[in-house]
Amino acid sequence: MNYREKIGTKEQPLTLKTPPLSSEYTMHVDEKAGRDILVCTVKTTVLHYDIRCLEDLHKMLKAHGDWMLLGSKDEKVETKPNTIEHWGRSPKNPIGGWYGLKKGFKGRFGMYIPPLMEYLGLAEVEHNKRNNRMRAI
Repeated sequence: MNYREKIGTKEQPLTLKTPPLSSEYTMHVDEKAGRDILVCTVKTTVLHYDIRCLEDLHKMLKAHGDWMLLGSKDEKVETKPNTIEHWGRSPKNPIGGWYGLKKGFKGRFGMYIPPLMEYLGLAEVEHNKRNNRMRAI
């Protein structure tokens, strides 16, 4: 899938809302070290994610077959097993570790990637105040 067209560019990023619908952020595709990455901008904070996370997460959710807690945490905070955040940094995922690429800002995978997956039609995401889950479509 050509994510650059669907997600946008630095000049025209996609605007999304966090799962609880409480905050806006932007997402776009950029290039770093010769490969496409996701750039997530939350106010003045910029996070980078490996774009492979979209297809890998979708495959994992399909195999899981049910709802999964998001479990979003900052990089330095322990994650709960069996959550999207835990999977996004697990040595058992397809890349063998973190999908977050920017040291100090590798976390919050479970906060910012699920709404993008929902926008792309790859997943359903709950929009409660807390303990949101997602599942593959």
